[in-house]
Amino acid sequence: MVVALGVLYLHAEWRIRPLVAPNMPAATSRQRWLWFGALAILTASSSWPFHDLAEQVFFSLHMTEHMLVALVIPPLMLMGTPRWMADHRLQSPRVLAVLHRLSRPLPAFFLFHLSLAGLHWRPIVETMVASSAFHFLAHLWLFATAVLVWLPVVSPTPLIPRLNPPLRMFILFLHSIIPTVPASFLTFSRTPLYPSYVDSATSFGISSVTDLQVAGLIMKLGGGLILWATIVVIWFKWIAAERDWDSIERRLRRTAAAETDS
Repeated sequence: MVVALGVLYLHAEWRIRPLVAPNMPAATSRQRWLWFGALAILTASSSWPFHDLAEQVFFSLHMTEHMLVALVIPPLMLMGTPRWMADHRLQSPRVLAVLHRLSRPLPAFFLFHLSLAGLHWRPIVETMVASSAFHFLAHLWLFATAVLVWLPVVSPTPLIPRLNPPLRMFILFLHSIIPTVPASFLTFSRTPLYPSYVDSATSFGISSVTDLQVAGLIMKLGGGLILWATIVVIWFKWIAAERDWDSIERRLRRTAAAETDS
């Protein structure tokens, strides 16, 4: 799958762009680094030994997988997508209409957090551990709902425009608060919650309860750190843009004043 995504990206850049957007630039070096960086993270988290340890030994690594699928890989892939490529993928009016509705802050918010919470429900976790196919589909669903969340924040196309900076920061702030509830449930757990992970980490000198508590910390602190780092970046870019605009306005006023004096 990872190789296929990389090949499709390069195929679109070399073969499709000359046909659909010959006057638009290809992907920049930064976009390629972001896209293939996301694929590298996906490869590392879905391969041996990380994936095997996450499914058979450490629930904390299982949680790390979820954070990567939800909060790291989607924004990197969106930022790594050139505008022409996104426009080409969204040329279907029906697809665009559905994405417009689902990526609105409220629907995306509930879809994502209900999905994230559901993936930590005991029967779902046990089924994911027992079935590789179900595990793949569950991660694919989480990824899809995460894309809906990130689209208004880092959308590569005006077909689905980004929200204004204050609203983007506010939405990300809300996303950083909601996981506190399930994360606290894990962090303050005193008994094992998932049969598949009972005593699985003891061979590494870590109890199942400690493993759960670490998973809760990863969900809250790790996820929160990613979201707050994004908020900080948006803040500084917003301030820089405001300063640039103020500078332009001052230059225009000086030019107008000089023309009036002359």
